[in-house]
Amino acid sequence: MQINKQTLKDDGFAGFRSFEQLDINRVPRAPGIYVVLKPVGFERVFLAKSSGGRFKRRDPSVLQPALETEWIEDTDILYIGKAGAGSTGNRGLRKRIQEFTDFGRGKPVGHWGGRLIWQLADSQSLVIAWKELPASEVNSAEARYHEKFIGIYGKLPFANLVQARAKGV
Repeated sequence: MQINKQTLKDDGFAGFRSFEQLDINRVPRAPGIYVVLKPVGFERVFLAKSSGGRFKRRDPSVLQPALETEWIEDTDILYIGKAGAGSTGNRGLRKRIQEFTDFGRGKPVGHWGGRLIWQLADSQSLVIAWKELPASEVNSAEARYHEKFIGIYGKLPFANLVQARAKGV
C-alpha cells in the first residue's frame, strides 16, 4: 500500500498547507509527527546552495550527486519528522514546525533534520501536514512510518537521512 496524501488523511493527518500559506498559529501545540509532500505538478530542481540557515556555522548544502541519490521520483512524501513534548512539555508540533520553516528561511536554527528540503527550488510550495499523538507514541509512530516507507520504496524519504527507531528497540 502506498503512502500518499489520501492515505495520510485517512490516518488522521491534518493541515496540508504549503509553507508559503502556513499559518503557524493553526498548527497544534501537541506532540506528533509531520510530513512534507510535493504538491501536484511539482518540478524537481536542485539549488546549488541551500536556503537553510547556518546553525553553528555549518553549511546545510550538499552536492547535487548526493541529492540525486536521495531523490525518489515515484512518491510525493519528501520527509517524515517528529515533534516530541520536550523535557518541559512545551515543545510539540507548532514549535518544531516553526523551527523547521525558520531554518528553511535562512535563520540559524538547530533543525538539521530534513535539511535537503531547503535545497529544492520552490521549496515554499511544498506541503506540510501533521498528526497529533500522545508523547509516548511519537517515536514509535515515526519509526513505523519510516519502516513502512522503506518497505515500499527501498529507502527513506528524500530528506530523511537517518532512520528513526522506536525507543528500546
